[in-house]
Amino acid sequence: MPTPPESRRAPVDHPILEVLAARWSSRAIDPDRPLDPSTLHRVLEAARWAPSSGNAQPWRYVVFDERVPAALEQARDCLSAGNAWARRAPALLLSVAVRSWPPRPGKPPRDGHNPHAVHDVGAASFALMLQATAEGLVVHQMSGFDRELARDAFAVPADAEPMAMIALGHPGDPAQLPPDLAQREARPRVRRPVHETAVLGGFHGPGLTLDPPADGPSGGLG
Repeated sequence: MPTPPESRRAPVDHPILEVLAARWSSRAIDPDRPLDPSTLHRVLEAARWAPSSGNAQPWRYVVFDERVPAALEQARDCLSAGNAWARRAPALLLSVAVRSWPPRPGKPPRDGHNPHAVHDVGAASFALMLQATAEGLVVHQMSGFDRELARDAFAVPADAEPMAMIALGHPGDPAQLPPDLAQREARPRVRRPVHETAVLGGFHGPGLTLDPPADGPSGGLG
């Protein structure tokens, strides 16, 4: 698996899979190197096999690349000003969460919307990102885009929600980015430690550590 510069590898506190440590959201993409269709299909195949509630598979990906230039340009026009760098990407994907339950052969339809659709699209997109990382690609999810413009431009139905624009391509030269973004590419990677985001026994329990809590877990059912 191609690896990023050591400065971009996650400075983990505990050993994790290399593909997870290598994944990061670069903005430096080569605009002159298109994606091979078979590579794009492998990335989407990874998303296909993500888990989902009731096997509903609520994700949809609208793909924009050189095969339909007008649609690619429309997708680029949906990007916010802060994500103008992504116009250089040879491919953009729009992830969409379908909130209605799909029909089940031989079973009655399920009422209401799928409350897990957004969660499951996130899982599929992360699988996509890991495959892209393993392929040596740059993949960057963006919430900064005009959702209603995208909905209208690409006929997203009322029971579905545009979630993210995803820039996809081969690594490029950070020096080609605007100076402020080039500096951000070099910033140290920072995450909260595990004990700030994982707690023991209840939402207000102690932060999870390798050492057992002195007084036992708290904040649970009491």
